[in-house]
Amino acid sequence: MTNHLLTIQDLPTGRQRCALRLLALFGWRVHFAPLPGPRGVVIVYPHTSNLDFFVGLLAKWAIDLPFHWLGKEALFQGFIGTLIGPVLRALGGEPIERKASTGAIERLAKRIQDADWYWLVLTPEGTRSYRDSWRSGFYHIALAAKVPLVTASFDYATKTINVETVISLTGNKEADRAAIVSAYAGVRGYTPENAGAIDW
Repeated sequence: MTNHLLTIQDLPTGRQRCALRLLALFGWRVHFAPLPGPRGVVIVYPHTSNLDFFVGLLAKWAIDLPFHWLGKEALFQGFIGTLIGPVLRALGGEPIERKASTGAIERLAKRIQDADWYWLVLTPEGTRSYRDSWRSGFYHIALAAKVPLVTASFDYATKTINVETVISLTGNKEADRAAIVSAYAGVRGYTPENAGAIDW
């Protein structure tokens, strides 16, 4: 893995420097390589704790790129949506229609393709609890949109956030899976026993 450690000197804005200092206060470092283009999919693994959201949010602010992520439609509608919907959207959140599953992959792929800049962040496990396989949406979206896949991890063993490895998917599931497994080798989540198997 190439070392792209972010330092205060690398960051041009006050918010970026403040986010990096807060992470450093809790012992975290950020390794980030420039993204390989204006569009793509980022997968975050393992996702075993609510702490991941706050660590990830600070990392997002330090990197200062407008990543998109998907949330339950209910969070953006009704009374709850009125309270927190605008905040979630400001943080890059977008509602996903879970009931309307037909064509969801194609719609997301087209959204990515049509945008000048669009990086979608997904957690393939889909839950903080253990599950024996990943959800396959991330894979099909990246293939349908013909965009690169970037792996991101929060390694609680070393308190390192890594957003560096780029994988050009081939459509050969076994070869692509092996590349992803290699990218996450040795990474430990907050609750390691809850990390799901890398398979889909």
